[in-house]
Amino acid sequence: MPEAHNAIIVLVTAANEDEARKIAGIVVEEQLAACCNLIEPVRSVYTWENKIHDNRECMMVIKSTQATFPALEKRIREIHSYQVPEIIAVPIITGLPAYLDWLNQNVKKTD
Repeated sequence: MPEAHNAIIVLVTAANEDEARKIAGIVVEEQLAACCNLIEPVRSVYTWENKIHDNRECMMVIKSTQATFPALEKRIREIHSYQVPEIIAVPIITGLPAYLDWLNQNVKKTD
């Protein structure tokens, strides 16, 4: 049975598609994620430094594992342009067993 309890989706917004593609390429190449979907445009309305902002961004939907999350988060923070990037992990409760197997096989195993 696949390790669905270990699979996560990590949501990350990037300033634009170029930045999102760069991050996606690095985290997939380094096997910190099995897959990244880029969704553009998304519109983000948020408060930053006591001001309301309304910006167009690119949303990344990253498939990874709970065990790999600390390294994935660290790597995203190293290359992301934002001072405080959105990096939110959501557990995958269940899914197609073959897909979850593929996900787990394509993410680096951690000690």
